[in-house]
Amino acid sequence: MTQATPDYPQLIVPLGHVEPVPRRIRGFVGGRCIFDTVRAKYLWLWPGYPQYCVPRDEIQEGVLVGEGSSVKLTVGRAQRHALLAEAGPRRGAAWVWGDAGPAAVSDHVTFRWESVDAWFEEDEQVFVHPRSPYTRVDALRSSRGIRIELDGTVVADAPVSVMVFETGLPTRYYLDRVHIDWSRMVASDTVTSCPYKGQTSEYWSVNTDVAVHTDVAWAYDFPTYQLAAIAGMVAFYDEAVDVYRDGQLMPRPKAVDRALWEKQHRG
Repeated sequence: MTQATPDYPQLIVPLGHVEPVPRRIRGFVGGRCIFDTVRAKYLWLWPGYPQYCVPRDEIQEGVLVGEGSSVKLTVGRAQRHALLAEAGPRRGAAWVWGDAGPAAVSDHVTFRWESVDAWFEEDEQVFVHPRSPYTRVDALRSSRGIRIELDGTVVADAPVSVMVFETGLPTRYYLDRVHIDWSRMVASDTVTSCPYKGQTSEYWSVNTDVAVHTDVAWAYDFPTYQLAAIAGMVAFYDEAVDVYRDGQLMPRPKAVDRALWEKQHRG
C-alpha cells in the first residue's frame, strides 16, 4: 500500500532547543533518590520529545563516574559517565554537558532514560521519556464508523469510537470491545508504556487464517486521568492494519522505527 502525506500536525521543535522545566523532577535507582530538582531543563535531541538536563550540583555526590571519553550527539559533544548502582556500574548511563554542547545546559547531566529505574514529575511516575510541553493529547468521542481489516478479514466494525489525537502521531481509534471479533484475537504478554497514556494492560495479535500478525492491538484499562475516556477500549496499530473510516479506506501511516533511531543517535 502506498504512503500518503500525513493528515495530522507534524512536530516543529528544532534540535538543540532548551526550555526550563516548571516541574519537580526526581530519579530513583535501586529505590534511592539520586536527584531531586526544580531546576531541570528540557533539551531536544530530536524533534519528537525532549530529554531532561539535571544540574550537576543537584545529583548525589559519588553517583556519577567519568569514563574518560566523549560522545557525539545531535547537538554537540558530551562526556560519558557511568552511574553507580548496587549491582555494579551502569556504563554509558549519563552525559555531562560542557563547552562542546549547548551553552544553556553546560554543567548539566542527561541520563539515558533506562539507566534510571523510576522517573517522577512531581508525584506522578513518567514512562518512556519526558512529556513534551508542546505535545497535546485529546480523546474525543466520534460517531464516524471504524472498520478494521487484515488480509481481507474484518476484525472489528464499530459504529462509534474514541479518537485520540496526539501531536506528531497518526490518529488512533479506540473501539468498544463488543465490536471486535474476538475469535481472531490472540492474547500476548507484551506490555508497553506511553508518557501520556500510561502503561498498557493487554496486547493482542490477530489470526486471519492467512497469517498471525503480532501485537497489532492493545488496551489501557487504567490510563492516566487525562485519557480516562479510552479505559478498557481497544486500539489497532494503523500502520499494520487496514482502517476504513465511514467506509473509506485510510492511507496507512508510515511506521517509525524509534528503537533504531535511538541506537543511531544516542552514542
